[in-house]
Parts: sequence; C-alpha cells; structure tokens
Amino acid sequence: MLNIVMPPSNLDEKLDWLQLIRSKNVGPVTFYKLLHHFGSAKAALNALPLKAQKSGRANPVFSRKKTEEEFARIEAFGAKLVALGEEIYPPLLAHIEDAPPLLQVLGNEKFLKKRTIAIVGARNASSNGQSLAKELAQDLGNYGFLIASGLARGIDTAAHEGAINTGTIAAIAGGLDVVYPPENSALQQAIIDKGVLISEMPMGSQPQARHFPRRNRLVSGISRGVVVIEASLKSGSMITARLAQEQGRETMALPGSPQDPRSRGGNFLIKQGATLVECAEDIMETLERPFDPPPHKRVPIQPSEPLFKEATQKNITVNADDARLSVKELLGPSAVYVDDLLRQCQLSPTELNGILLEFELAGEIEWQPGNRVALIS
Repeated sequence: MLNIVMPPSNLDEKLDWLQLIRSKNVGPVTFYKLLHHFGSAKAALNALPLKAQKSGRANPVFSRKKTEEEFARIEAFGAKLVALGEEIYPPLLAHIEDAPPLLQVLGNEKFLKKRTIAIVGARNASSNGQSLAKELAQDLGNYGFLIASGLARGIDTAAHEGAINTGTIAAIAGGLDVVYPPENSALQQAIIDKGVLISEMPMGSQPQARHFPRRNRLVSGISRGVVVIEASLKSGSMITARLAQEQGRETMALPGSPQDPRSRGGNFLIKQGATLVECAEDIMETLERPFDPPPHKRVPIQPSEPLFKEATQKNITVNADDARLSVKELLGPSAVYVDDLLRQCQLSPTELNGILLEFELAGEIEWQPGNRVALIS
C-alpha cells in the first residue's frame, strides 16, 4: 500500500519543500528519505549543513532568498506550485516512486483529474505518422481522454494539436516560461489557454539533454497508458515506453514498415508484448483491462531514529567514521543489494540507511532498481 506523504500545511512549509528539493544532490527519492529521517523539510534543511561539514563538503542547502525569488516568479507568471498530496496533484503521478514533490502547473488545473493517455513518437516523424497522431488524439479526446505528450517536434506536436479543443497536457523539460522548441511558441500558448502545462524545473531553466528522461517519466506517470507512433530503437519515446512499463502502465504501439528506421522502436515493443493498436477503438479496448497502479512505498513524514547512533546491534560499539569507512569498502562500481550490505556491516538498518543517505547527498553513490546501490566512479 502506498504510504501517504502529508502535503505542506502552509506557505512556509511549502517554501521548505522547495528549498530542499533545490538543494544539491537532492532528487525526489532522496527528498522523501530526508523527510523520513528528519521528520520535516525544515529539520532536514537544518541538519544538512552539519552533515556536510563533518564530511568536509560545502553546504548543499539551496539559498532561502533564491527559494523565495523562485516562488515569486512562479506566482508572477500565473502558475501554481502544487505539492504531492494536494488536491490538484495528478493522481496517477503520485503513485510513481520518484514523483516530483513539487510540480508547477499552468493552465486549466481541472484537466489534471481527467483520464489521460500519452501519445509519443519521433521528432522527424513522417507526414503519415503525424496525421495518425493528430487523428488518434482527436478521437481519444472525443471519448473524454486528456492527451499527454512532451511538446517536442513531430508526433508530440501533432498529438497536442489534435487534442487542443478537447484537452491536452504538456510536460516540458525546461521552465514554464521557456519555449522549446521555438517553433512551438504558438502551440505552447494555446496549451496554456486551453489545456495545461506542467514542469518540475525552475523558472527560466533551459532544456538540457539530462532533463528529457525526467520529463518523459512525467508523461508516462500522469497517464493510464502510452501509445508510441514511429520511434527509432534508441529514442526518447522508447525511454518513455520503458518507464511506462516500469510504472505499470499499458504500452501500445502502431506497427510500421520494417524498412523505415522510425518504425523499428514500435515494432520492437510489439514483439516484446506491447499491444498493437491501429485506431482509437483499439486503445479503448486495451484500457478496459483492470488497472491498479503498482504501489511504491513512500515513507510518511514522521521523525525516526537519528541518522547514526554510536551503539550498534549486538552491543558492538563502532565509531561513526569507522562505520562509514567500512560501508564504503563494501561498495564498488557494480551495484550490490542493500540487504547484503546490512548482513556484512554489523549496523542497524537505520544506521546503514543513514550512512547511505550521507553518501547519496555527497554525490558518491547512485541507487539502481531492486534496492541496489553502487559507487559513482
């Protein structure tokens, strides 16, 4: 069962959340771990400088002044800063493990509650591919679905255009006030006027390559299913499809000519078990299957034990620095299971998790699927 994170109860707490998620090496998953360990974002913000000092690192905490300036820019732009757990937060997105703690929303927020289907595909899409995407989006919109995509060139653009009159949502890789690609300026404004735009990036942020996979998880995360129309094997659309599968969403693809590289991704997905679809009715039939988004354990906001206690289990007293060193010696570039670390290091789960969290905040380790962890070389 998904543990509930209580949203901020006032503006000051929401600013604490924003300041924490903007702090160095704090992504969504780390954010929730910090809430668990310290009980609140404010307590985490107060503790992080001391943790950094002990390990010889610079203070990772984002400036409060810059936090307040960012919030002011969001409001001045007419957008809302929505926290996980608040009423208008997209319901399906809340179920993914790395759901953004805070999401910026601009446009018709009521759309966030609608049943949503994502349509994605090649930026260099064929004319036929774009026509199909537009037609599918229009038909699905008439069936009452909100159409999600990433506002990229090609298939994304066609999908948004097809659903502009029935409802569309664009997840973008930059700030809400940044237009990308430039030729979609009018479309982006139309989505703001008639649909809804979402982003987790700070205002003014220019899209970068590393931002697009994060954007893709939003596209799949808000959706009941993802439809792929024309995609090469190594493309952002295939990343979105993989994320959809990991999130328990339906993956669907339109087949294409094996002689067209833009069809290889969709054809591959079908071979791997994605549903072959050709029209909106096929998609509707697929979505009649029972659907219960997989639960991801997200810790509740409540104080827990300290990050590190000198006295460990089995009455063995271990110095904190020695404990950190012993854990690091057990780690390497190949991922290891945390359960294996726990058996080998003679620390309590709370102590081990605290040390791993410190390493994570220092940018020294990365988490991998299956509760595994590896040193960053």
